[in-house]
Amino acid sequence: MLLLLGGGVVANAILTKTKGNGQGFLFINWGWGIAVFAGVLVSYKSGGHLNPAVTLGLLASGSDTYAAGVEVTAASTVVYLAAELVGAMIGAVLCWLAYKDHFDEEPDPALKLAVFSTGPGIRNYAMNVVTEAIATFVLVFVILGAGNFTGAGGTDPANLGWLGAFGVAVLIVGIGASLGGPTGYAINPTRDLGPRIVHAILPIKGKGSSDWGYSWVPVVGPIIGGVLAGLLAGVLLPAV
Repeated sequence: MLLLLGGGVVANAILTKTKGNGQGFLFINWGWGIAVFAGVLVSYKSGGHLNPAVTLGLLASGSDTYAAGVEVTAASTVVYLAAELVGAMIGAVLCWLAYKDHFDEEPDPALKLAVFSTGPGIRNYAMNVVTEAIATFVLVFVILGAGNFTGAGGTDPANLGWLGAFGVAVLIVGIGASLGGPTGYAINPTRDLGPRIVHAILPIKGKGSSDWGYSWVPVVGPIIGGVLAGLLAGVLLPAV
């Protein structure tokens, strides 16, 4: 759901002959926010986990559970991370199917890749990692803080108090508007890696390179930011 709607808003904004072509970055920010909103709602049994940075941040915070009835263990962590990657790949395939004619008509390979994965405005790997880490830190730390707003803790949408699924969506929009300019704000390792793998595999007409040289940045940066947010939350928000 996350990648179908999130990739879909990018496709609508940048691919040739779409009804939403040229709508701009804030249009994309809101589309991603709504994509997260929908994704959190339908993944409620997992505690709304769509993002390994959030999962690893919760692990780093010292939480005992990922969701009601789901203990934090090595096995559950691996399952969560794998499911997040597979879900991202499925969503990317569905997005491609929905916009296949427009992918076929689009002459610019870079725009085709941009539907699937992020890329920097200025390619500086070290600073791109820093940007992704900062933006992801904001995401994870605010989510963990919101879980404590009612004293419930965790990332389960039922425990997020005032934030809730819609609040997470607005947070995503705000992060994109404030911190998304340098890198396109992946803030989620599988949101970028899963669709990038799909881009490499699918028979997309004139697709060009999948830019594997940059692919590690939106994986490493968000993991660093998520884990740091979890560790700090474990100290400052000990009820998490």
